[in-house]
Amino acid sequence: MSSKLPSYLNFNSKDYAWKSDIDYKKNPLLYKVGKGEQGVLICEPYKTDIGKFWRFKTPEIAKESSNSIFELFLNYVSEEDFVGADMARKFLQMGFTRSRRYYNYKGGKKYDASDNYHPLEKGTGDPLKAESANIFYKMWRKAEKNPKYAKMKKEWVKNNG
Repeated sequence: MSSKLPSYLNFNSKDYAWKSDIDYKKNPLLYKVGKGEQGVLICEPYKTDIGKFWRFKTPEIAKESSNSIFELFLNYVSEEDFVGADMARKFLQMGFTRSRRYYNYKGGKKYDASDNYHPLEKGTGDPLKAESANIFYKMWRKAEKNPKYAKMKKEWVKNNG
């Protein structure tokens, strides 16, 4: 087992590229694409607008949730709102990763805080979450493959980071 501590310990919010006090709809040029899901739980108003649909408790709920978020994604793409589209894509990705975590670990917890953050045993979680993860995975990949989004992302990274 790894003794590596979770990344959220000793988190330095001052150096983090995304800030909770910025309205990214009004100030889109302050948005950075980042790696994976970075910024997804910070960037307003998208966090609130998209987050209210984000659920994965059961496969049925995950399907409804991922469809709603993908619809938002398509709307943002059609409005050429790259930040909104990227945030929706991140929520789809996070639906996959969080569902997998709840499948892999009971209660979704990877580390035991009472035992110096020692990794917990894998394979103790809810098997239904694997189905939820697959649902989100397919929608996340569908979003990633959207040609207009891919073009917008390439241009955004080139011009804005």
